[in-house]
Amino acid sequence: MIYCLSGKILKKNPDSAVISCGGVGYWVQIPSSASGALPPVGGEATLYTVLSVSENDISLYGFASEEQQACFKMLTGVSGVGPKAGLAILSVLTPDRIALAISSGDHKAFTAANGVGPKLAQRITLELKDKVGKGLAGSAELGQVSAAAQSAGGVAQAIGALVSLGYSQSEAAQAVARLDASLPVEELIRLALRGIAQGKR
Repeated sequence: MIYCLSGKILKKNPDSAVISCGGVGYWVQIPSSASGALPPVGGEATLYTVLSVSENDISLYGFASEEQQACFKMLTGVSGVGPKAGLAILSVLTPDRIALAISSGDHKAFTAANGVGPKLAQRITLELKDKVGKGLAGSAELGQVSAAAQSAGGVAQAIGALVSLGYSQSEAAQAVARLDASLPVEELIRLALRGIAQGKR
């Protein structure tokens, strides 16, 4: 298992990079968000990696942070989510946003990724909801994504309360998404209701 690569960036594209480590140039497939976080060609960088070995292929996937790396492993553990879909999701959503979408059941957030349809998006939220909902802190592999999931727990409760008051899932999620996720649930609900009311004026 290659956990990370540190070295000079030899080439950089929106979906891949070549990083020189110990005289060897490694070609790594990356999400576009990681490409934007890398320094220009010639700069020094660290990519956190996942090595995928199949019968016909050996591929190396790289990420700008350990949170992205952990999210990629979590996403590709879902049936039907391959590396290509995992990279596409991480190109449009941050690890924090992924944890929030899973916790709140917002499967539509995943359809923003190229190649992820509504059915696959629903499967992602369903298969990972318990994992995220019970707190990712128990899984060292998921690293700091746990902090996002724990704060997202209160967010999910606030969204659930708004839905029970008659607001749609998307309306509730949008109202809560504008707020500080670390606030108490009661405060999130109060501020979200105020935001919705102001938006309707």
